[in-house]
Amino acid sequence: MIRVVLFDIDGTLIRTYGAGTKAFERTFATEFKIPRATETLSFAGRTDTSLVREGFQLHGIKPTPKNFRRFFENYVFWLDHLLQASNGGPCRGVRRRLRDFARLAQPPLIGLLTGNIRLGAEIKLRHYGLWNSFRMGAFGDDHEDRNELARIAQHRAGRLLRRRIAGDEILVVGDTPRDIACARSINARVLAVATGGFTTAQLRPHKPDWLVENLEGIRVSEMSR
Repeated sequence: MIRVVLFDIDGTLIRTYGAGTKAFERTFATEFKIPRATETLSFAGRTDTSLVREGFQLHGIKPTPKNFRRFFENYVFWLDHLLQASNGGPCRGVRRRLRDFARLAQPPLIGLLTGNIRLGAEIKLRHYGLWNSFRMGAFGDDHEDRNELARIAQHRAGRLLRRRIAGDEILVVGDTPRDIACARSINARVLAVATGGFTTAQLRPHKPDWLVENLEGIRVSEMSR
């Protein structure tokens, strides 16, 4: 039985139409004088910290704690600013499925498993009225490795539920092959959605347990057993 449901954010819960990527670009440009720094970065399924490290390495910036702090302090400012002009919103079916999970006789713990730093995740989800739907999470400033985030989320869920949580009691919802691989690293079940940058045809070879165009395409009862 599914005891914990962990959601990715970008492309799974919400679409910001590039606000996060633009915030990265503005931060590199304004704080580190590097224009178009994001052109060679692949964002899908990555952690924010690993992306910043790659950007630093590509442009000869020392990856010191001070430079990371400098980057993220400015990134969250730009993110909040750019979201105000974004036409994004929750992906199809998200609000309904979150309500459905909450209405189950034995509702699972609902959390986040995301490469976003925690404050970035909060800014994005508060903007769309979703932040309070989640009781816990693992974030991109907890660890650079996405698979390690899965183990952190599993441990935190166990602490909240006051017992060990097996991998097959966890459902990970994501929109990229990296989300699927992350879930498999702890033997979790996977619901893949094609609301991000990957189609169902591109996600199918990675063998998620469920695969839908969007969250309106599946019932909570199908996944909660």
